[in-house]
Amino acid sequence: MTPPLGIIEGFYGPLWQWQEREALVRTLAPAGYRFYLYAPKGDAFLRKRWQEPHPESTATAIRAFGHFCRQQGLAFGVGLSPYELFNDFNTDSQQALAQKLLALDSLEIDWLAILFDDMHSQHPELAAEQGRIMHWVQAHSQAKRLLMCPTYYSDDPVLDRVFGQRPANYLEGLGQALPAGVDVFWTGEEVCAREISPGHLRRVTHQLGRKPVLWDNYPVNDGDRMSRHLHLRGFTGRPAANAGWLSGHAINPALQPTLTAIPALTLAQSYQQGEDYQYGQSFLQAAKQTLGAALAHQLQADLLLLQDSGLHRLSDERKARLQATYAGFDHPAAREVQAWLTGAYQVTDEMVQTQ
Repeated sequence: MTPPLGIIEGFYGPLWQWQEREALVRTLAPAGYRFYLYAPKGDAFLRKRWQEPHPESTATAIRAFGHFCRQQGLAFGVGLSPYELFNDFNTDSQQALAQKLLALDSLEIDWLAILFDDMHSQHPELAAEQGRIMHWVQAHSQAKRLLMCPTYYSDDPVLDRVFGQRPANYLEGLGQALPAGVDVFWTGEEVCAREISPGHLRRVTHQLGRKPVLWDNYPVNDGDRMSRHLHLRGFTGRPAANAGWLSGHAINPALQPTLTAIPALTLAQSYQQGEDYQYGQSFLQAAKQTLGAALAHQLQADLLLLQDSGLHRLSDERKARLQATYAGFDHPAAREVQAWLTGAYQVTDEMVQTQ
């Protein structure tokens, strides 16, 4: 059994081009991916400037991409981060949100996600207030499916250090306060979880009173540290038995749209193959399917350098040799490797703080 698989474009850093998104959807739709949520941190009109409508050219492009997704068999949605709305959900902010929801309805979205992650909380009854907001959104949005991301979307104590101590019984309170049909994102025991087990998901399901939608932070590689590495290997630590405790499994992609398809394809294979899944063999199969045999074998040979060593540990001489190697391939994935080697995908702390 495979849960509904999807992409949630939720990373910090440079924005993708629309044709790159379309190419990824074309690759993943035949593998069983069924939804795409557009929520890049670099789109200010979904975050810091959320009260403003998208420029018409961007709105037109989003609408066209949603139509493309539906043609490929995927539901299309948008993730809105109404910045710290829960700290003061007053009449003025309600009016602003109502206008924004009208603008999002005009984009003809199927799904709407309200994202409360990476925000500081000052509300004494945070779970109840976020539930109240989602009831309000449900009454004012035409989206067919609603999702939300909690402020505390993982067990990871880093969230408490950065955003303040989470309220006691936050997940239980949230599950009770939310409308029955609203799905909840969850990343696992860590923000970037190395392993996600059925036992963990069972516990979270009981706390929320509903099966979570897994927001999987692999192969995402944003941030100062992670952007120095290419995340290419097949998925591990996600047993097929997780399917019984999920209402969806969405991956946050890497900064490199073409290379993202390789691990994304292995996730579908891991569910389909169950105990027969082999992440190394799956990587090679997905890479050959996406890149062709020659480039796939080259990536396989360079995995230790690209994924494990990372950009900061490569000498200038090694970078030059890798540049020359990948310049020999006329493929967008090879160009992504070359751009990464020049630092074009480096995400700084300043970018994370300002997006």
